[in-house]
Amino acid sequence: MNLNALSVINFKNYIQADLELSKKINCFVGENGVGKTNLLDAIHYLALCKSNFNPVDTQNIRYESDFAIIQGQFDRLGKKEEIYCSIRRNKKKQFKRNKKDYKRLIEHIGLIPAVMISPIDTNLILGGNEERRKFFNAAIGQYDNQYLANVISYNKVLSQRNTLLKDIKDISADHDLLDVLDQQLIQYGLSIHAARYEFHEKLNPVFQKFYQHVSGNKEMVELEYKSQLNQADFGKLLKESRQKDFFLHYTTKGVHRDDMTMLLAKHPLKKVGSQGQQKTYLTALKLAEFEFMKDTMNNTPILLLDDIFDKFDSFRVRQIIKLVAENTFGQIFITDTNEIRMMEILKEIPVDNKVFLIGKDGISLKEQ
Repeated sequence: MNLNALSVINFKNYIQADLELSKKINCFVGENGVGKTNLLDAIHYLALCKSNFNPVDTQNIRYESDFAIIQGQFDRLGKKEEIYCSIRRNKKKQFKRNKKDYKRLIEHIGLIPAVMISPIDTNLILGGNEERRKFFNAAIGQYDNQYLANVISYNKVLSQRNTLLKDIKDISADHDLLDVLDQQLIQYGLSIHAARYEFHEKLNPVFQKFYQHVSGNKEMVELEYKSQLNQADFGKLLKESRQKDFFLHYTTKGVHRDDMTMLLAKHPLKKVGSQGQQKTYLTALKLAEFEFMKDTMNNTPILLLDDIFDKFDSFRVRQIIKLVAENTFGQIFITDTNEIRMMEILKEIPVDNKVFLIGKDGISLKEQ
């Protein structure tokens, strides 16, 4: 998978930008606040139909503009693909593939596989369990459209069940509708659990391998998939919790309570990990996600590295760059504030690259 050209109009801080890109390493270098990350987010939009940073589409339109447009020209499995995204105020977001509209955005997810590593990934450690479930959904959803459809259906049924629990006046009444909703929750929930369990089992050893590489074999790490369905029958859980759910007015059992525990030397990373260890952990986790997706989809994802070198020492920076520069990784986009550091590292790596200097006055290509 390669992005050959990227164009944006009225996207975030850009009035217009048009870039011809390297098939291997593309670096966006400049001070904080000039729009380096916005270019990565534009690529994220083309891949996943949304921003990695702001879920409100209209807030990604340039101030005082009525619309934003993002376009990308890709090489995908030997074929040319043109992806077009239009965001307009008070209108539905529009996506086109080779000038043809999608009926549903879910049809596009997975066509342009991508993995982003950014500072907001710390939410995976410090945020609630919904952040870890988002990680499951974003990763699995790119290679399994049925999984995404199951998650959407599960959440819809869950909302209906919670509304019914609020409306039921007598717990002893006949609950035929509740029984029907429970069966639907079980159907979708079991499929979701099976997909997450398989993903975790295959991801964990790959993640451990990458962590050892980046850290220099300094610490032992592990991921644990936590689910109420791991050792219990979902149908039985729903029956046993029905009275409790009735009084609480919401569903207490199911895959919507799933979580992933991150362990460092058998202790919770959130409690014992330094900032450097946490960042190494997250980087290794995302690189493992990348490799898993590549092997599963038989299509190399685009890798987006946003300011990942902050709080890393020079050893770990070089370890990461040298690792992702290998042929197994494909096309890479990197943002950094340190031009000298980036140029020194690129000199050590004999692969094609382009360095774009981002400033308040625009974008320029640095001469090599």
